[in-house]
Amino acid sequence: MRKLISSSILLACASFSMPTLAAECGKVTIADMNWNSATLIAHVDRFILEHGFDCDAELVPGDTMPTGSSMIEKGQPDIAPEFWSNSMRDALDKGVAEGRIAYAGQTLIEGGEEGFWVPAYMVEKEPSLATIEGIKANAKLFKHPEDPEKSAFMGCPAGWNCQISTSQLFKALNLEASGFELLDPGSGAGLSGSIAKAYEREEAWFGYYWAPTSVLGKYDMVKVDFGSGIDKEEFETCTTQIDCLEPKVTMYPPSAVESVVTAEFAERAPEVIEYLNARSFTNDQMNGLLAWMEDEQADGEYAVEHFLSDYESTWSAWVDTATADKIKKALAEL
Repeated sequence: MRKLISSSILLACASFSMPTLAAECGKVTIADMNWNSATLIAHVDRFILEHGFDCDAELVPGDTMPTGSSMIEKGQPDIAPEFWSNSMRDALDKGVAEGRIAYAGQTLIEGGEEGFWVPAYMVEKEPSLATIEGIKANAKLFKHPEDPEKSAFMGCPAGWNCQISTSQLFKALNLEASGFELLDPGSGAGLSGSIAKAYEREEAWFGYYWAPTSVLGKYDMVKVDFGSGIDKEEFETCTTQIDCLEPKVTMYPPSAVESVVTAEFAERAPEVIEYLNARSFTNDQMNGLLAWMEDEQADGEYAVEHFLSDYESTWSAWVDTATADKIKKALAEL
């Protein structure tokens, strides 16, 4: 009888404590941004918050500017898992200063990465091609598709923000004097397709690209060293400004990619904030995941199962053992 009474007390305590934990987290809205890395992370967060922290987690459509503005002005959604913060840094910093939002860890630990790239198989044959001086000295390798007297540099598509920085650095590096012409790929698909075509034929390719992307997950590319280091002030005040007439050479600085949360949620669910502060990906990890998603034609909902199953050593380090066990149990029941 004593054992029965003790068991009843334990059950009563358990049934009381579980709703209390759920109530602390409560309903959580997570921005599902409209690109693959962001939608993968949003689905990962939803699964872990729902099954590890007993939250009532829901994905809502999102995009950088409208999501950031809504979080600052309306307090929704609660979490933006992959926010390229430099795109609206002033507004975000003001929102933090006013106690409306908070930063919650680096989503991409190395930041978003941009640069001028060449295929690794070219550098293996000629190591100097990993430097801009080597590129210039071997300009004739990069054959122009229409003019045999010129060399080809594949730029950023017209209308994209990176078109400005690409053209400014093309000018600063004086690539035209080495025989290069800045080519417009026409679209993101045209740019990625030009890399894929070069790789299939093991041809020369030189141009702009960024990470994390499925392209850099599939194709081994080497970022060309300008020999300049990073001059962040130059990049912000001139390289990215179309009206700057005398750009100087600088490598691309990393783009901050962070999680942003509302201040109300940060106060309500500190244990989730601890998770978000710990949750981060390397660019190599994300490149590989994006390549897998493209090959499998997988959406975020399908990709999250792959990630949780195949990258357990990664995500289990973001939570404590008890929470990890709950997540594993939920995963096993899928």
